[in-house]
Amino acid sequence: MTNRVPEEELSILEAIIGIRNRLHALKKDRQTYIKSSTVTEIYDEVTEHVKKLNEIREQATESPTSDNRVNVVLDDVFQLLSLFFMAIGKNNESPATYAQLATIKQCLDHLNESGVYTLDDLTPYQNRLIEMSKIIKNDEENNAIAEPHLKLLKKKLKSCETVLSLLLESGSNLSDELTPIHHRLVEIKRELGAIGSRNNLDNTPSFQISEVRPYQDELRSIDSKRVGGSFLAPDGSIPSGQAQVIGLLEECYECAHDLIASQDDVAGTLKPIYHRLIELKSLLEQLTLTHRWTSRETDMWAFQLQLNEIDHMRKNGKFYDNEGNVPEGQTVLLHLLRKCYRLLYKILSSSEPIAEPLMPIHNQLLTVRRFLIEVKKFGGPFTARELYPYQMKLASIDNMRVDGKFLDEDGSIPEGQGIVMALLNECYDILFELKPDVVDDN
Repeated sequence: MTNRVPEEELSILEAIIGIRNRLHALKKDRQTYIKSSTVTEIYDEVTEHVKKLNEIREQATESPTSDNRVNVVLDDVFQLLSLFFMAIGKNNESPATYAQLATIKQCLDHLNESGVYTLDDLTPYQNRLIEMSKIIKNDEENNAIAEPHLKLLKKKLKSCETVLSLLLESGSNLSDELTPIHHRLVEIKRELGAIGSRNNLDNTPSFQISEVRPYQDELRSIDSKRVGGSFLAPDGSIPSGQAQVIGLLEECYECAHDLIASQDDVAGTLKPIYHRLIELKSLLEQLTLTHRWTSRETDMWAFQLQLNEIDHMRKNGKFYDNEGNVPEGQTVLLHLLRKCYRLLYKILSSSEPIAEPLMPIHNQLLTVRRFLIEVKKFGGPFTARELYPYQMKLASIDNMRVDGKFLDEDGSIPEGQGIVMALLNECYDILFELKPDVVDDN
């Protein structure tokens, strides 16, 4: 249950609920492009409410709890605003980092919980956090972000860095002798999870017990290398990282057993969750391929909400039934949940700082470049007629510029000019490189 909101904060709660509703309506509007001015106006409005909220809380006798309803709604608003900043191409501004920080935190928490990772798996998250830290620091130095939001982002960033440090420290404690075994166990657990998440057309699990048996045999083979319960180095010493490797080995055993037990079906009480996760995974997998053309960054909000809702159903890392028992099928569900989080992060991290009005032009140029690269790869000779469609397409895009800029329907200059122009120039360069191979049409 969410705590009662103090009377002094009720007016702010009402205001930010109204803002959240406006953002939801704006997100659903597909008739017009999202305007940069609209997003920045709402952001400024939220900032003023947060300033008032901080003033109220500074005078309060008790600190608000984490589940205070005002905090919950504010988190929704900041996540939505973050996605809107990405949709208008302001990816390199601090407000755009909020949703990505939230998703990275979820991914890192699951890695920490499962222990199924290598140091290489952490590198993309580490690099992205460094990038976002630079964005936030740059805005702080240039006074380009309000103090309340800056504190919130720094707190989000710090929480991500804390979990990442734990993971890196744990990974670095693994000795060289145990690293190959650990890497193989990570692969086994992921492969078992992938087997369990395969499904038929009717969304029932689709795998045979015979697929799991070889993994069990390999686990027994790895286990047999232990002497007195420990893995030994060639010189007979006990290398560091025993707890990590043995713990992961036991988890792999449990995972294989869980798959065999749930081979016929996931437990009935878990079926609704299973079907939802299968559907979410399928949609997210499609979006990793098509999101440039079919969706906005703000569309990711619905996936974030559903995954959070499912994640919060767990207690101590497990899904329970109404009687308090742990039904079969845990491995399958956890693999699907973690897969969905990774797909969501992949989509958000691949977002480019290009405003929505420029995305159609950007996508067309990507297609033209791909075709030109293929033409160049196969080589000439070419006729002028064969290259004419590419010249015409580039000319038509080039003619859309006004005073050297691509404008939106309101005559404003949307974000992403540099990226689109670089892509246009690259297409022209490839076309120019093909000219020596052009021969007379006759």
